[in-house]
Amino acid sequence: MPVRDAEAADVEEICALIEEHARYEGNEELVLDRADMARHLFGPDPKAWVLMAESGGEVAGMAFCSWNFSTWEARPGIWLDDIFVRPAFRRHGLGRELLNELRKRTSGRVEWDMQEGNERAAAFYADLGAEPVPGWIRYRWRPDLA
Repeated sequence: MPVRDAEAADVEEICALIEEHARYEGNEELVLDRADMARHLFGPDPKAWVLMAESGGEVAGMAFCSWNFSTWEARPGIWLDDIFVRPAFRRHGLGRELLNELRKRTSGRVEWDMQEGNERAAAFYADLGAEPVPGWIRYRWRPDLA
């Protein structure tokens, strides 16, 4: 199967995929601390988890996730923070495989954000049966890093 759970040995690839995604989205400066990422994913108190997609023995993409909980549904769900398939591996069903695996892992919601104007992604998500959430605006409160 081309989708599997990430292991500690995958930290370099996970960070590389995130950095490649940042470059694809126009962020030329993002460089992740591999040790921090390893601690947050595979340390004694993990904060997130990753699914890896492979094709022909190569890492082709990933889905970076964490658990959430819906009080109104009284069940856990999955927050998909990042999904990325390397351009050479697109249009082979790997994004669909990653999302289908997430769907199997919860009886709750699978949710994510998408940048406005990304029509190809919107069409892909609609084809899966996913819908935008009307009437909700996402807010972000960042720590003061000064």
